[in-house]
Amino acid sequence: MSTVETRTAVPERIESVEQLEDLLSDPTPAAIDAMRNISGDLIVLGVAGKMGPTLARMAKRASDAADVKRRVTGVSRFSNADEEARLRAHGIETIKADLLDQAALNRLPDAPNVLYMAGMKFGATGKESLTWAMNTYLPGMVCNRYSKSRIVAFSTGNVYGLTPVSGGGSIEADAPNPVGEYAMSCLGRERMFEHFSRTLSIPMAIIRLNYASEMRYGVIVDVAQKVWAGETIDLAMGHFNVIWQGDANAMTLAAFNHVRTPPLLLNVAGPEIVKVREVAETCGRLMNKPVKFSGIEAPDALLSNGQLGYQLAGRPRVPLERQLRWVAQWVMSGGASLGKPTHFEARNGKF
Repeated sequence: MSTVETRTAVPERIESVEQLEDLLSDPTPAAIDAMRNISGDLIVLGVAGKMGPTLARMAKRASDAADVKRRVTGVSRFSNADEEARLRAHGIETIKADLLDQAALNRLPDAPNVLYMAGMKFGATGKESLTWAMNTYLPGMVCNRYSKSRIVAFSTGNVYGLTPVSGGGSIEADAPNPVGEYAMSCLGRERMFEHFSRTLSIPMAIIRLNYASEMRYGVIVDVAQKVWAGETIDLAMGHFNVIWQGDANAMTLAAFNHVRTPPLLLNVAGPEIVKVREVAETCGRLMNKPVKFSGIEAPDALLSNGQLGYQLAGRPRVPLERQLRWVAQWVMSGGASLGKPTHFEARNGKF
């Protein structure tokens, strides 16, 4: 088991986007160890999402800390030119490409290490065919293109479906039970990676994430914004997992130390089963705001058990209590938001 310690002191509050992104990209010893142990360059497919930019930066920082010279390349359509510029400013090479374009995919540089982050969730309802193309067809294309590489691929805890709150969360050995076309297509993604891992002997790890959070998005942000705005909190999906995005980034990089065929399945999730009611009440106290609720908590929720990940990469560095105080302060001060709610309340699998 790797011991994960904080390299940078966890601050009392986060004052700026720059400070936030520095913290989110600060590598753990486990991440540094993984970047030391693997050889060759790293390419991040779908780098421009919510997690990709700081994860690519962490890979670069971890490689530098390990004294390993490595090109880290991020691939995306880059609809936001500023995001591409920020990545380049931190030493990340960038390539504009539509990954579903076979010719564009073929033109990408070879890389012994692939971090697969491409996918579609929000807007999936009404665009089901594109959702399946992105989440299930594209992984097969990528496996054929990078058949000689190590691959760490993102998936989601949604593949498990709803599980009793009393059970402690789904573990990697549990049978998938996806609800809705998004979750079904994500299970399809996993099956495609598994198929090509077995047939082409590609060493892989599949990351089932549930949920990452930082100041600009995440379940805690969703709840805090509602409390600050005086909106009613729906309790139907009354429980969730949450992990600080910087810890999720580090555990993802650490997974390169454990790739195998067939793929390693790894839940990346916070250690607690968190109650929506308690998060809202805590935000209310911190913000000096009354809290309004509707509905009652269902006995089940989308919950993952992250214990295997802690055995491989250590426990998260940032506890829930610190995240709650950070987010409350950020929301009250009018901090930046990505404007991308998680829709964690959805119980029908429609996003």
